[in-house]
Amino acid sequence: MDERGLRGLIDQVKAGRLSRRGFVKRMAMVGLTAPLATQLLAYAGVAMAQPKRPTYKPTRRGGGGLLKVLWWQAPTLLNPHFATGTKDQDGSRLFYEPLAGWDADGNLRPILAEAIPGREDGTLAADGKSVTWKLKKGVTWHDGKPFTADDCVFTWQYARNPETSAVTSGSYKDVEVEKVDDHTVTVKFPKPTPFWADTFVAAAGCIIPRHLFADYIGAKSREAPTNLKPVGTGPYMFKDFKPGDMVTGAINPNYHQANKPHFDAIEMKGGGDAVSAARAVLQTGEYDFAWNLQVEDEILQRLEKGGKGKVTITPGGGIEHIQINFTDPWTEIDGERSKLGTRHSTLQYPEVRRALALLVDKDSVQKYIYGRTGIAVPNFINYPERFASKTTTYEFNVDKANEILDKAGWKKGADGVREKDGKKLKFVYQTSINQPRQKTQAIVKQACQKAGIDIEVKAVTAAVFFSSDVANPDTYPHFYSDLQMYNNGPQQPDPEVFLRQFLSTEVSAKANKWQGRNITRWSSPEYDETHKAAQVELDPLKRAALLIKCNEMAVNDHVVIPVVARPGVAGTKDKLICELTGWDNNTWQLADWYRET
Repeated sequence: MDERGLRGLIDQVKAGRLSRRGFVKRMAMVGLTAPLATQLLAYAGVAMAQPKRPTYKPTRRGGGGLLKVLWWQAPTLLNPHFATGTKDQDGSRLFYEPLAGWDADGNLRPILAEAIPGREDGTLAADGKSVTWKLKKGVTWHDGKPFTADDCVFTWQYARNPETSAVTSGSYKDVEVEKVDDHTVTVKFPKPTPFWADTFVAAAGCIIPRHLFADYIGAKSREAPTNLKPVGTGPYMFKDFKPGDMVTGAINPNYHQANKPHFDAIEMKGGGDAVSAARAVLQTGEYDFAWNLQVEDEILQRLEKGGKGKVTITPGGGIEHIQINFTDPWTEIDGERSKLGTRHSTLQYPEVRRALALLVDKDSVQKYIYGRTGIAVPNFINYPERFASKTTTYEFNVDKANEILDKAGWKKGADGVREKDGKKLKFVYQTSINQPRQKTQAIVKQACQKAGIDIEVKAVTAAVFFSSDVANPDTYPHFYSDLQMYNNGPQQPDPEVFLRQFLSTEVSAKANKWQGRNITRWSSPEYDETHKAAQVELDPLKRAALLIKCNEMAVNDHVVIPVVARPGVAGTKDKLICELTGWDNNTWQLADWYRET
């Protein structure tokens, strides 16, 4: 379908000659996902549909007993603005809430907002330079203080302050937030902003209480007692927290949604591994829910036969990938390795990165490890499909890798390892301790040996690798190795924010407490300009082309090597009803979880 045909369909929806559902179906026929179809309509000024919530059956608050959930990578802190890993975001979301979140179909759903802004009532400006949020009235923090627009303004001030070093700063630093009245705020953008649903939305959008954090903004941000003892507006009130082990909460008797939550208390248990977590839900039924089951599909299918639960697969943008370090991880300068301005001795050369990409056997990783839970892909951005490049390709070819290195002058030494100008192709390849990841490492290591590249595999305990501890050198944002692998993905049905991780302004460094999104430390003026153009392009088709180009630049320069696209994989106990989405936290609608009788 060309641009003219697409615009014609959108005009039909505007005129009422074509239903929203009909439009979404037509888009699905040409490869566009429902979230993208929804976003196209929103960009074009068509009122966003009010998403239908799944039927919630409980007729009173409480009575559901204890909800036991397993996050085998346990949270290490409970401040959503310091949460570098999904586990800390999910743990924080037990207590904190944003103004809105994304459902599985890519629709925005109000949480602390009264409604979703739209052009029809003027709350979403036609010029793309402002959005006005009306807040729910009668919402209170867990300590009884009222939730107001002042808390939103403060959250913006807190997250954008460079000395706070919030991982969410990219969602706040370039906007202005103004209080209109006690229950209305306006977010103003310095330029037309097509993706306006970022500030105060989803994982990065959780609001924190001004009265408890006001004394801990900026340089004192890590000293706040509330970092470990949260006071939010969510369905559960903080009870206890043992970092790396257990988070517990009690029902919020004053929660702002009627008859919710269903469960009287929640216990989020950490530790163990993905296999033991899957077994505890699918086979023994000891727990109600298990997060992130990165387990070989053959094992999952066997455990499902236990009859206590099922595997739930949720489409999303997750991508298991290998990152290339463009800086020197082995030389310390001013207390910092992988420092911006240094250059990696061998990975700086394009032919070395290209050879490495040819030595990742993605098809075998899918076939022998992930199965239905990981699909071999060429792109870093794969979903929504409208943003997936159609020109990128991948192949596994040891012979071609050898040929490339030979031509570039990398010769094999007596030990079989290639070298040039006294520099050897020897790399430390790290990831978290997890059976599929160690098996993936083994597949890559074996292929690299055949090409004269020596790989030392390193496996870091997941609780450490994904920790938000700025003092720990083994966390993935430090990236003190040559190569590293993990999974992440856009938490909105739009990749603009996710693709900020390749901006030169987002480099992870000591100065920002390693909270920057750019962990590879790759820098490209062309990428920066392309991404900058996408940020202000209101035409949805032109904007998609710019974001696709961003993906292509990162993939074709082998900044990252995509391995498999990973949907969300969770284990749910029979009779547990929970709504999951690939575009937000697992705990985004925790208030709606219930157990059927």
